[in-house]
Amino acid sequence: MVGMAHPRPFRFGISSVATPSAGAWRDLARKCEDLGFSTLLGADHFNDQIAPLPALAMAAEATTTLRVGTLVLGNDFKHPVMLAKELATLDVLSGGRLEWGMGAGWLPSDYETSGIPMDVPGVRVSRFDESITVMKHLFGDGPTTFRGEHYQITKLNGTPKPLQRPYPRLLIGGAGDRMLGIAARRAAIVGVAPAISTAAIWGAGREMPAVAADRQLARVRSAAGDRYAKLEISMVPTALIVTDRPGEEIARIADVTELPPDEVAASPYLLIGSVDGIIDALEERRARWDVSYWTIPVSFIDEAAPIVARLAGR
Repeated sequence: MVGMAHPRPFRFGISSVATPSAGAWRDLARKCEDLGFSTLLGADHFNDQIAPLPALAMAAEATTTLRVGTLVLGNDFKHPVMLAKELATLDVLSGGRLEWGMGAGWLPSDYETSGIPMDVPGVRVSRFDESITVMKHLFGDGPTTFRGEHYQITKLNGTPKPLQRPYPRLLIGGAGDRMLGIAARRAAIVGVAPAISTAAIWGAGREMPAVAADRQLARVRSAAGDRYAKLEISMVPTALIVTDRPGEEIARIADVTELPPDEVAASPYLLIGSVDGIIDALEERRARWDVSYWTIPVSFIDEAAPIVARLAGR
């Protein structure tokens, strides 16, 4: 008797922010596809990395089934009218393989070096929320007129239209209550980032990573309501270490992060152990937090390969 498929099957992406040659980038895209990764994703910062959208267009051209996406685009870096056009173009040229990842912007150096004003979080998040509304309308049929606090659009018919209707799957990444609430209500994929309250600077008021994730997922469930069952929950591990001596690695990371060893082992963002042990840990994290979509930093692609081979689609 064949068991029923899990309602949240595992899938895996690779994130890369390097500046490779054209040949190396194509090779990476093909490697991701051959190893069973679902997506290749690019970030959006002004440091030493390739620009995500042209790079993803090349990756899509080099592959046939690999999805391409952004993790995540900084909303403040482009006007939503221009960004909607570029995203729709990429969806068309990739044959409908785009994942549309968005964030409100968070890295101070992006703003400081570019001269883009870094408004307070409340303003950035409000502008982000409006931008999502504008782009969704532009992806739809007919002209868009929008009057908001941050954007004003007048009778603009966004073209081209994306192949995926009504628009590509939207991933919103965030850590705080407001961004997670917006993601729960407006996205198809919720990217849960480590809570700032887990940083050592909080001292006695510091949250342990697993407890913070419990709180964050409770926020997502509450904000999503009936649509929660259809959401995909995503995380990015900060470390994926395949080893037969996990205790040594856990102790080392505990020393660096100033966390108790048992909290390092329980952190959703630290995957340490044998292949079998990490598979068990991923299944435990899915049971506790519903996380089924893991984006692996490219430096861990080889370590992740046997895990992807056994878990993808399950």
